[in-house]
Amino acid sequence: MTNVADLYSLTAEQLQDLDRMGAKSAVKLVENIEKSKQNPLPRILAALGIRFVGERTAALLADFFGALDAIASASVEELQEAEEVGPKVAESIYRFFREPRNRELVESLRQAGLGFYQQIGRSAKGPFYGLTFVLTGSLRTLTREEAKRRIEAAGGKVAGSVSSKTHYVVAGEDAGSKLAKAKELKIGIMNEEQLLGLLGE
Repeated sequence: MTNVADLYSLTAEQLQDLDRMGAKSAVKLVENIEKSKQNPLPRILAALGIRFVGERTAALLADFFGALDAIASASVEELQEAEEVGPKVAESIYRFFREPRNRELVESLRQAGLGFYQQIGRSAKGPFYGLTFVLTGSLRTLTREEAKRRIEAAGGKVAGSVSSKTHYVVAGEDAGSKLAKAKELKIGIMNEEQLLGLLGE
């Protein structure tokens, strides 16, 4: 076996020749391997063994790019547009997909029938497309998760921290250091009512 993709070509007959592997166990193992082809993109991405890319980062990358090929072909700068992906992580991902053996692995997994796509949570046609928001403080009518969902549905991205890439900070009650940093960086600040107004509510 040259790489993990070869698992998908194994047959029950081949497996039952192994020590302590009966016919029923071999069939069950082959069935489980076949089912793994339905694993979501984040799980596949996390399993590739890219340095610094765990389950959370894999999920954020999959949600932002929507396809493994898009992640593999992205530049270091483009990778950093995904939430929580900094220069070190982006460089690691970029280098991984430029290694010939890793590209061969990805192609082998593709030929085996694994799914390399995920529906992107953000709307590419929404009014917030291309904009990054940061939420801080307590909102009056929306939970943090609901506000995040509505922004993403309108095409925007919600980041966890304020940076020069942030376009707007939505500030609720008791907003703290994030609001202060937004003022320091001269980033646009809006309250909950203004956010809802932009969303047409």
